[in-house]
Parts: sequence; structure tokens; C-alpha cells
Amino acid sequence: MGSMFSLAWQTIRGRRAGFVAAFIAVFFGSALITACGVLLDSGLRAGVPPQRYASAPVVVTAAQSPSGPHDLDTRFSERVPLPEARVGQVAQVPGVHAAVGDVSVNSGLRTPETTRPLVVHGWSSAQLGPVALADGRPPRVPGEVALDRGLGVHTGDVVDIETGAVAGRYQVVGTTATTDGAGTAFLTDAQARQLSGRPGQVDAIAVLADGGVTADELAKRINDALPGVVTSVGQDRAEAEFVDAGAARSFLLLMASSFGGAMLMIVLAVVASTLGLTIQQRRREFALLRAIAATPRQIYRLITAEATLVALVAAILGALPGIGVSLLLRAGLVHFGVLPNDFRFAIGPLPPLAAVAGCVLTAALAGLIAGRRAARISPVAALGEAAVEPRQLGRVRMITGWLLIPLGLAGGLVLPILAGGTAALGGAAGSALILVIAVALLGPRLLTGTAGLLGRAGLGRTVSGFLARANTFANSRRLATAATPLIMGVALASVQIFSVTTTTAAAQRQAETGVLADHVLAAQGGIAPGVADTLRRLPGVTATPVARTNVLVTHDELGDPTTESYPAQGITTDGLGKVLDLGVVDGDLNGLSGDTVAVSRLAADTFGVHVGETLAMYLGDGTAHTARVVAIYRAGLGFGDVTLPNDVVVAHTTSRLDDEILVSGADVGALHAALATHPEVRIADRTTYTAGRDTALAGESNVNLLINLVVLGFIAIAVVNILVLATAARVREFALLRLVGAKPRQVRSMMRGEAGIVVVASVVLGSLAALPPLIGISVSLTGTALPTVPPLAYLGVVVVAIVLGWGSIAFPTRSAMRPTPIDALSIGE
Repeated sequence: MGSMFSLAWQTIRGRRAGFVAAFIAVFFGSALITACGVLLDSGLRAGVPPQRYASAPVVVTAAQSPSGPHDLDTRFSERVPLPEARVGQVAQVPGVHAAVGDVSVNSGLRTPETTRPLVVHGWSSAQLGPVALADGRPPRVPGEVALDRGLGVHTGDVVDIETGAVAGRYQVVGTTATTDGAGTAFLTDAQARQLSGRPGQVDAIAVLADGGVTADELAKRINDALPGVVTSVGQDRAEAEFVDAGAARSFLLLMASSFGGAMLMIVLAVVASTLGLTIQQRRREFALLRAIAATPRQIYRLITAEATLVALVAAILGALPGIGVSLLLRAGLVHFGVLPNDFRFAIGPLPPLAAVAGCVLTAALAGLIAGRRAARISPVAALGEAAVEPRQLGRVRMITGWLLIPLGLAGGLVLPILAGGTAALGGAAGSALILVIAVALLGPRLLTGTAGLLGRAGLGRTVSGFLARANTFANSRRLATAATPLIMGVALASVQIFSVTTTTAAAQRQAETGVLADHVLAAQGGIAPGVADTLRRLPGVTATPVARTNVLVTHDELGDPTTESYPAQGITTDGLGKVLDLGVVDGDLNGLSGDTVAVSRLAADTFGVHVGETLAMYLGDGTAHTARVVAIYRAGLGFGDVTLPNDVVVAHTTSRLDDEILVSGADVGALHAALATHPEVRIADRTTYTAGRDTALAGESNVNLLINLVVLGFIAIAVVNILVLATAARVREFALLRLVGAKPRQVRSMMRGEAGIVVVASVVLGSLAALPPLIGISVSLTGTALPTVPPLAYLGVVVVAIVLGWGSIAFPTRSAMRPTPIDALSIGE
């Protein structure tokens, strides 16, 4: 085996130019796989550092995920509280020095000029800081508060602290000295819990240990004494402190697993295409090896050794830039609000090592696939094919390609129409890759068919056009291999971009047509339920509060149970028709009260439920809830897939507040008068509100576009890489044409004709491969077969394809024609 690697290394050194393309493909593939690995590793063991709980070796919380095996993203969206009684139970565990039941309430300090953000805690949690009193004393009775002196208050002042736009008056009995710059207020423990809306519950229990007791040992004792609670030590304490940190980790795991799987398949396809083209260009070499009695096994070993060596070097060099790509992705995800600002990535040796191993194995497999014909063909046939490319495609290749087309059409068109739900949506999205593989297998036939159609359109009337068509027919395998990444790029770019535009446009339409209210009220952090009650007292006014959360629903997907998170809203039905239209297609929303639920059409298809049937779910804080379906509606993209009674949702959120209030029947003056004691409430008209919703929806879509742009960037590099390789290797061909009388401009014109064939075939075939998935996605999400394809966006895809395809052929052609014909023939040898 060592001699084979030595021979492979000599071959690589002698044919550096031929292996540069494979090196580039693996280099960038390794970078992206490393980035995926960093995302996955960060989802498993990274996050934000603990802050308030940094001094507590153990933090006790309730479980933020349902018990049993579930998907990666099955976390409850709201804080799951613990009963207050748990604090005393934890304090009784041997080794516990103190157990501090903590709550955090986002509030505000109201001043004549503005309202300053404030976080309220119970005074017992001050020992976690530790927080020192700069003046005065701790709060002892309701109505007393100790405030951060950085807020500009003094002992004896009377201040207004508002929560949910409702203010309460407090006497400042002490001021604290803090160094974190955050506005902090301390009430009595009982009043802090009362302000949170959960008087008998706490967010978490911070545990201080006796001397000599380790964190792990104390956590084990607590788990043994109190089964069902979750103990966190080390970095995990931050997840107990910040619920969004755990959600961010789950998101990274989900994104890395889906992104990484797709990336591996694309890298395999690109590397296989690149090595396949390199092997085709070495037909003469392999023919001579077969003619001098080289066995198929030896050819396989040589190709595998070459691919392994090139991939090993390229993957090692590409792993370090991959870490940089992951940090760029982190910056983008922070910018779009998916990750907290202080979320740290885990940078360790495992992702680069996995990327190197994956790239080497992928390249070796791709080399075996690409070298199959070169190894198995007979020596006589090999010598013949060294001069002339075989016209016929393999039977297995043809049959597989033709069978994949109806399979892709079924996944893209038939499944969404017959089945519906998220399974059909996933099938539609995945059918794009199936159709691209079919196009790659049938590429030579499709390319010659395109050349034939262009010939009938007049391409062959000139000498250069005739040569371009003749070359396409004679070298269809080579051109098809070179065009495959461009076809893949057009197809995947179209599916990824236009599925986002279809989803966003549908959500925007539903939001714009669904909101009937004259005004929408909102406040930073939410609105207390009592505000809506105040507005309802106005004559002729309809005020419908809306609370938003996420629920977990377990359903069967392809025969297996799966638990997924779905956006949900809580509304009241009194006068609902005046402020909101969800587009009910079955049932009646007037029956939405108590243990009932309404679901979107997509969710109903996914869950397999109809009006009158029951649906089991977990509410935002993990409470199991079973409800009877009373209505099915269309506008799930604009308003959430699950609609529950408002009181049910509010009672199971962290803040116990509404997100907004839809108001009809009142002018702005009347609203301002009614809200005089709630100055934090903002009043927006319907147009302003829906515009803000459109911006929020677009922000969510940007996350998907960010990930897809990374994949598309790799495909663009692959397109340029492989087309340049295919064109630059034709030095001898160009020299022979010039020796028999062709002028340089005629050769360049011939290549422009070939570039036109490649670009037209890639745009047409890529667009056709993208059309069934887009139709299926549109049917699943909107109920219509017409996806939203902005003309300028599609024109951009076409222009990029033209620039990449044309430029990658035109510039290498000029470079290949710089030597004189005689010198070029010697270079080709």
C-alpha cells in the first residue's frame, strides 16, 4: 500500500493543475463541515456564562423538556417554575448551607421623562451577589423596595415601579451598590413572587454548599432526595438562569444536524463531479495502464490513494478557516436575535478532526464512484475511449436517472396534495435534491438535447456554432459533469430563496388581511390583563388581548411519534370578528373557551385531527393540556398554528402578560384618555402594526437565508472551480483547431457557443428541477399551487448563473490560447 501512495504522490506532483480543482473543492468543503461541527459542539456544551448564579455551586430547576426521548428542539418556551415548598425541601438536604428561591421580573422604573428598565428580585437572593447596601435597610414589608443607587434614587423617595404597563407605588428604604450597570430592585420575597404573577412558585433555587462538599456530590444528594428536579452545575447553571440560552443551544443542535447532513451530501456530489472530470481527462493515462496489464483493483487503489492524499492535505488546511466561518455565522445569528449577545461558541479539536475524517472518506468514496468505468473497462476499449468519448451511458445510470424523476415529482407534487402537513412539506423540500441527482445522471442526454434545440433555433448556422454543437455531442459526458454543479446551484438557490419568499409573502398577506382592528396596543415587555378590561368599559369598544407562546405537540410522522414546537396565541372571542379574521374553514371560533383549541389547516393535517376531536399538548410552561378542536383556520403563517383561550395561555407564560391588545370602535383621543395611567402603552394603527409584523417575519426568514447563502457560496465556488478545470484542460484541442486553420476569434466564438449551451441548459434544467418542490411547498403552506417568485430575485439567480458559467469558460479559454499551437501541444503532453 505504501508503494501505491508513493506512486499516487508522484502522479499528483506531475499533474498539479489537474488536482487543484479537487483540492479547492475539499478545502472549502472541509471549512463548511468544520463550521457545522462547531455549531453542533456549541449546541452540546457551549452557552452563556452564569451571572447571578455564579456563586451558587448548584442550581435547582424544573425540567425544561418533556420526559422521554424527543427531538432536539423539544424545549418548553416559557420558564417552568418550581413550587415554593421546594425551597425548604432543598434546604433540608445534607450539605446544603442555604437554599435561595429566586424570581426575576422584568419591570420598569417610571419617571416623569421615561421608564427605565428594571429587574425585580426577592431580597433573599441578594446573598447570591453578594449585594451590599450602600444606604438604608432591606425591604421588610410590602410596599418597600431597595433600589440600585445608579438609578438616581435615595432612601426615603417614593417611586413607581411598573410591570405590564401597570404601576405600583413603593417606598425606597435602601439603596444598593452594584457593578454590573443593570437596574436592579429588591422587594420582599413574597411581594416579588406576587409581582411575577406566580405567588406560590419560584423560577429557580440557588444552592450554597457547606464547606468540603463538592458541587457534583451536592447535586447528586439533591436528585436522590427530590426526584424530578433538575440540578445544574458548572456551565449548565447559565441555562438554569437564562431560559433563552437553552433554547439557543437546541436551535444550534437542530440547525447543525440539518445543515451538516445537507452539506455532506453536497460536498460528496461536488467532489465526485470534480474527481470524475479529472479522471475523464486522464483517459489516455488509464488506458495505457490497462494496456500494460494494470488490474482494475490497482486502478481503484491508485485513484483512491490520489483522492485520499489530496483530500487529507486540503481538509487539514480548510479546517482552520472553518472555525472562522462558524464565528461569522455566530455574528449573523446574534444580529438576527437567534442567539444571545454573550453566547459563546465552543472551539475544540473534535469538529476539525471530524471534518478532516469526513472529507477524506468522502473523497475516497467519490474517487471510487468516479473511477468505476476507468477501472473496469477492458484494455482495448480503454485505448479507444482515450481518443473518443463513449456515446452510450451505462444502463444502470440511465435506469436510475429515469426512475428518480417520477420519485422527485411524487415528493414535490403528489405528496403535498394527498398527505399535507409538515411531512409533505419536508418531502417537497427534499425532492429538489432527488431531481438534481436525476439531472446529473441524465446530464449528457439532457445537454445534447439542449444543444439540439439551440441548433434548431439557429446556433449551428455559423462555423463556430456548428463546432460548439459538435463538441457538445462528442463530449457530452465532460460538459455534463462540468455543468452539474451549476444546475445544482440554480435548483437549490431557487428552492431555498423562493420557498422563503413564498412563506414570507403568505404570512404577510395573512397578517395584513387578518388584522381588522383600528388600533393595536403594545408595551415593552407586555401588557397586564387588567388593561384590556379597562378598555372594554369604554362604550362601543372591542378590546381583544393577544398572548403569544409556543406549545409542544406529539404526533405521528411516517409512523413514528415526534414532538415539535408550534407557535401559539391566546385570544378572547367576545367581538373577535371586529378585530381579527383567521380565515376559518371548519368549525367556529366562538366556541373557543375552557379546554378547547383551534388549529391551522397545516397543523390539522400534521396532527391528523378534525373538528370535535381532542389534541394533547404541552403548554408554554410544560403543563400537559388536552383540548377539543373547535375550529380549523387558514392563517397559520400569520398568527400561529395553535390558537387557545387567552386565559389558558397567559396562565402558563413566564410573564403572565399579554403581548398586544387589538382595539376597534375607539378613536385615538379616547384611547389616550383611557390609558392616561398607563403611559408605557404604545398605540399603533393597523397599517403600522402590520408593517412591523412584516419586518419581524422577514427577520425570521433572514436566518434561513444566512445558512443557505453559505451553502450556495460553496456551490458557486464549485461551479467556477470545475468549469475552469474543464476548460483549461483543452489546451491541445484549441492548438489542433488553430493548426488546421481556425483563427483565435473563431475558437473563442466556439467556446462562447459551448458556454451558451451550458448556461442555458443549467438555467432551464435547474429551474425545472426547482419547480415541483416550490409548487409542493406552496400547496402545503398556502393551499395554492403558485409560489411567490419575485421577478428580480429570479433574474438575479439567472444573472449569477450566466456570470459564473460564462466567465468560468471564457477567461480560461483566453488563458489556454496564449501559448503558440506548437508549445500548447507540448504542454498538453
